[in-house]
Amino acid sequence: SKRNSPLPSGPCGSMGLLGTHPLNQVKLQGHKIIVSYNPMTLGMFTLMYFFLACWTYGLTVSTGVFIPSLLIGAAWGRLFGISLAYLTSGAIWADPGKYALMGAAAQLGGIVRMTLSLTVIMMEATGNVTYGFPIMLALMTAKIVGDYFVEGLYDMHIQLQSVPFLHWEAPVTSHSLTAREVMSAPVTCLRRIEKVGTVVDILSDTSSNHNGFPVVESSPDPTQLAGLRGLTLRSQLIVLLKHKVFVERANLTLVQRRLKLKDFRDAYPRFPPIQSIHVSQDERECMMDLTEFMNPSPYTVPQEASLPRVFKLFRALGLRHLVVVDNHNEVVGLVTRKDLARYRLVARGLDHLSWTV
Repeated sequence: SKRNSPLPSGPCGSMGLLGTHPLNQVKLQGHKIIVSYNPMTLGMFTLMYFFLACWTYGLTVSTGVFIPSLLIGAAWGRLFGISLAYLTSGAIWADPGKYALMGAAAQLGGIVRMTLSLTVIMMEATGNVTYGFPIMLALMTAKIVGDYFVEGLYDMHIQLQSVPFLHWEAPVTSHSLTAREVMSAPVTCLRRIEKVGTVVDILSDTSSNHNGFPVVESSPDPTQLAGLRGLTLRSQLIVLLKHKVFVERANLTLVQRRLKLKDFRDAYPRFPPIQSIHVSQDERECMMDLTEFMNPSPYTVPQEASLPRVFKLFRALGLRHLVVVDNHNEVVGLVTRKDLARYRLVARGLDHLSWTV
């Protein structure tokens, strides 16, 4: 039902009305409300708000893209509806409010490339469930047309921020590659019984800023590869150092081992940096037994495994590290999401981007 608006109807009044709260404007333009929006004012507002939205989205402040996109789409959608109503002499199907709703959905759908979830959001935000199918049709059209020309805004922003995001399918050009060709090598490994000083030095080394370290069996020859025994995380090692879980000699019983799962959960998600943990010179000579704290069965692949298989393991299991071993179960490399995403950038000629994770 229509209801009158007490606001002025001239160009100044409509521009002032458009300058109010954006979410209220989206609702106002998407309903049958008698408000005189001047077409020239709507056009000027659409252009001005579009460039302002682009500018503020690039700033390092907590801004969003949902509400500005809805308002921009509602503005040009209503402008299209007003023009159509003028050309058809006010036909009953040329309601500017309907086209404002469709324009808001198409604008946001073309930017974020969502369909089903955005349909529900639009119906809930405007309180109008009658146009569910037209909204879905507008969103699908916007997504198909947008995907034909360029990726979505979020996908482009992920690449600009160098986030190692993996798509659902492996790149087409990766079927002839193996894990050996994308893995990081050599790998910084820890022995099952390791010196505290060695652990501190490895965690302090910024050149090997990994979050997972394969645990191998102690070998008398440091240049010889050793069999894989497990995988431990940087966060776990920091908690062990913080609670002084080590002994003076490797053959002593670790009587200080009183750590529980709660000790690791309390430090999550902001684990202290290694620089904040004090380890004396005498403590650096102590030994740390990682047997009961490591993951004894990490996911591994042979070095001849195909890259699509590695890709599917990461996507299906949500892996962060994948150990690459040879025929003797000796560690030869480590695959992370950065390695897979780096290959994707190199394949597209974007290898100049650097990872900041």
